[in-house]
Amino acid sequence: MVEILLGRKEVTPDKVDDQGKTPLLYAAGYGHQEVVKMLLGRKEVTLDMPDNQGGTPLSHAAKHGHQKVVKILLGRKEAPDKPDDQGRTPLSHAAGYGRQEVVKILLGRKEVTPHRPDDQGKAPLMYAVRRGHKKVIALLQSYELPTPNPT
Repeated sequence: MVEILLGRKEVTPDKVDDQGKTPLLYAAGYGHQEVVKMLLGRKEVTLDMPDNQGGTPLSHAAKHGHQKVVKILLGRKEAPDKPDDQGRTPLSHAAGYGRQEVVKILLGRKEVTPHRPDDQGKAPLMYAVRRGHKKVIALLQSYELPTPNPT
C-alpha cells in the first residue's frame, strides 16, 4: 500500500501534519522498519526533520524502543545526539523509558554524550533513576561523569 501511495504524483512523502510530523517520523515511532526504508529511499524525504516539539524520527524510535529502526536511521547519518525543544536527546528518551538495547546502541556512538543534561538540567541517568530502570542505570553509570571545571 505504501509503495502504491509513494508512486502517486499528488503524494508528498515529506508532508507534515498539524503536529509537524512527517510519514517518516510516524513510521519510525511505530517501528515500521520496511516503511522507514521505503521512505528513506526517496530523495525528497528529509532524514531528521523535527516535529513541532523538535522530536526527530530517531528520538521517536528510541523512545519507543524500536532497535532496528534506530540502527537504520543511524546508518543513514541521522544526528544521534540531536536535542529536541526541551533539550532531550534520543538517549535521554530511551533511558527514561527503559529501552536498554536502544541505550546500548546509542552509547556505542562516539557522537553521543552520555551525561548531556536537557534544558531542566536532567541527564539521561536522572530519567532512568526516576523511573527505576535498573539495567539502564547500570549502563549509564558505566560511563564516566564529566569532571567539573574548577572556578
